[in-house]
Amino acid sequence: MDCKICHISTVHPALDDRIFYKECSSLAEAGYEVMYIVQHPRDEKIGNVNILALSEFKNRFVRFFKGNFLAIKLCLWTGARLCHFHDPELMPAGVILRILGKKVVYDVHEDLPGQALYKEWIRSGLIRMLASGLILVAEKISCLFFNGIAAATQDIQKKYPPRKTILLRNFPVTALIERSRPFSFPDKKFRLVYAGGLTKIRGIREIIDAVGLLHGKVELILIGKFSDDGFFDQCRLSTGWRYVNYIGHIKHEDVFGYVAACDAAIAMLYPVKNYLTSLPVKAFEYMALRKPMILSGFPFWKETFANCAIFADPYNPEDIAESITRLAENRVLAAELGQNGKRAVEQGFSWEREEKELLNLYQRILKDADQTDQR
Repeated sequence: MDCKICHISTVHPALDDRIFYKECSSLAEAGYEVMYIVQHPRDEKIGNVNILALSEFKNRFVRFFKGNFLAIKLCLWTGARLCHFHDPELMPAGVILRILGKKVVYDVHEDLPGQALYKEWIRSGLIRMLASGLILVAEKISCLFFNGIAAATQDIQKKYPPRKTILLRNFPVTALIERSRPFSFPDKKFRLVYAGGLTKIRGIREIIDAVGLLHGKVELILIGKFSDDGFFDQCRLSTGWRYVNYIGHIKHEDVFGYVAACDAAIAMLYPVKNYLTSLPVKAFEYMALRKPMILSGFPFWKETFANCAIFADPYNPEDIAESITRLAENRVLAAELGQNGKRAVEQGFSWEREEKELLNLYQRILKDADQTDQR
């Protein structure tokens, strides 16, 4: 297939799970020539994906204005027929590229108007509400221009025009997981793993406090990057920190090795609007690795992960500790939940099945473009 396409992000890392390992890699495998404009130290080709490097932006203000300008400039320079962007702040670039004749896809990872209400760096609640409303209006207007929209969840999908919107869930690449090598720990202690963003509303402090209540019976393997130094310091003050093995931020494929070596996995997200009906990719990765899970007791999660997890109150370290103890002391239950999760991924919760939606969207948009050109 002789067709050049361009993915753009000024926010996400070059080796982002959804963008690089799933979408760009799948499209390259399907025969597209894939260019990926993203912050990165240098231009390079990784696998079959061509990285076009952006230098690091000094702050959000610079990133918005300079990022949109560079996105337009580089996308035009590539000669790509279709441009696929992943950050709401790139909506102006998406609109301009569409006006200039490019086919444009907007990838909606999260409900940004809802998310803006919980952005801690926006100090004022009134300003958060105003920002949320402005983002909602901007999305409504911008989406009139776009050829396609890829929504990460059903709730997000419902907010966009049905005729141009697909559901593109962030399920794991099972082939990548199966190639991973388990990390080896020196002893048989029960280990619980969390991998992902280390922020207050993801319940990290409560998980650490819960481990502290178990007085060394469980070790927490913590993988990811803390949102800020202040929150990092708060977590280190917890009595549970002495039982934490903090790995930090590591390569995506290396995470699987640590998860594979642990006994159970956890995700204690707070019940904020964006999380209540989310489909966290880490949960499906845990399932693919046969790990029993402890999850926040959201009604949607209880329904979705009913046979793969037990549930706890994310605000309550005592309740979380009781759930950890339940899995640590009942290995039969843990094995059953892990096996159920693995089976669920094999039956439908995998990227290998989901990627067909993306490929069909591209084929439809480019086919329509070819028919228009022939008239």
